Amino acid sequence: MSEPESRGAARMENPSELKGRGAAWTEERSDEGRRRRRASRRRAENTAPWRRAAIRAREGGRGPGGERASRAVSWLREAALLPVLAVLIVVGALLNSHFLTVSNITGIGQQISALGVVVVGESLILLIGGMDLSLEATYGLAPMVAAWLLVPVAAFGDGLLLNPFLGIGILLAVGVAVGFVNGLLIVKGRLNGFIVTLGMTILLAGIQDGIVKGQSPFNLPSAFSYLGAANIGAVPVSLIVAALIFIAAGLFLRYHRAGRAIYAIGGNREAARAAGIKVDRVRIGVYVTGSVLAAIGGLMEAGRVSSVTSSQGYGEGIIFAVFAAAVIGGVSLQGGRGNMVGAASGVVLLGVVQNILDLENAPNYWIDAIDGAVILLALILARVIGGEASAE
Repeated sequence: MSEPESRGAARMENPSELKGRGAAWTEERSDEGRRRRRASRRRAENTAPWRRAAIRAREGGRGPGGERASRAVSWLREAALLPVLAVLIVVGALLNSHFLTVSNITGIGQQISALGVVVVGESLILLIGGMDLSLEATYGLAPMVAAWLLVPVAAFGDGLLLNPFLGIGILLAVGVAVGFVNGLLIVKGRLNGFIVTLGMTILLAGIQDGIVKGQSPFNLPSAFSYLGAANIGAVPVSLIVAALIFIAAGLFLRYHRAGRAIYAIGGNREAARAAGIKVDRVRIGVYVTGSVLAAIGGLMEAGRVSSVTSSQGYGEGIIFAVFAAAVIGGVSLQGGRGNMVGAASGVVLLGVVQNILDLENAPNYWIDAIDGAVILLALILARVIGGEASAE
């Protein structure tokens, strides 16, 4: 028998050997796949906040001292704007004796409450690595639709005279609808978030202006305007609600599994997906939450001024203040980094600056320039105090 024939006969004579080799090869590939999946999960966990503390502790030392040092650095970054705020408060007190009065402080709180609620929504979207320019249009359209359905024709409404609580429900529904559409187009449609939300902004602003023909509905029901106009003692209800929203969002991000998933998605989306996080569902949920918060902020503003102007939101350009407050508060435009303490500090800083300018009767044509200069200075100081992460 020739040599090739003998080899073939050997193979024919040992089928069990071939099966054994195939089983071993399959087992080896399976083990390799499991190792790769475990490595992907570890990488995803390393991007999440609950792992970062451990990583920082290992970098600074394995003992309790290294962990305490890492916590101190984290707290310093969260509070990077507080020294800047302290300086501004001192300057305001020196410039005007009325600055530190209770009425002025509560007035600042009422003015920044609506902006603060929108900043919470935008910060959540930034944390997942997204961006939503349409929050300012939702801030105007949601209360406009509700007010239009509530007030009589003489007050530039539709004349349906719906129940105020039904109007608030409609307002929230508008926020949900806008956020859901944005989320579907960006997450499922894989469209550019900047372009989508820019187009949505223009669309919503046109609807807001069109349904009232450029007019401003007024004579709002007291139940509808309560959130922005009422006080408990000397404290505005809007300020209390805004503070509670900031606290709830901060606790959610720090302690809830979905909150930690937001950080993981913003830090490394694919690693988060490999770790089993439902990335698309979380991202769409965040867009919906951001739009609902923008609608609530618009309700506060409508109650504060007792009307919904056709320029509320888009016409006022509040998105610039929203982004400024979030970014100088340390929320990264790249996603995965930031917190509600910093975002709240940014909101308060903008409110204090505006109040000082108002008390000093600064010329209107210089206010934008002064605001911009203060924002840049605050960003630089926050970078110096809080480190590189606070400036990204």
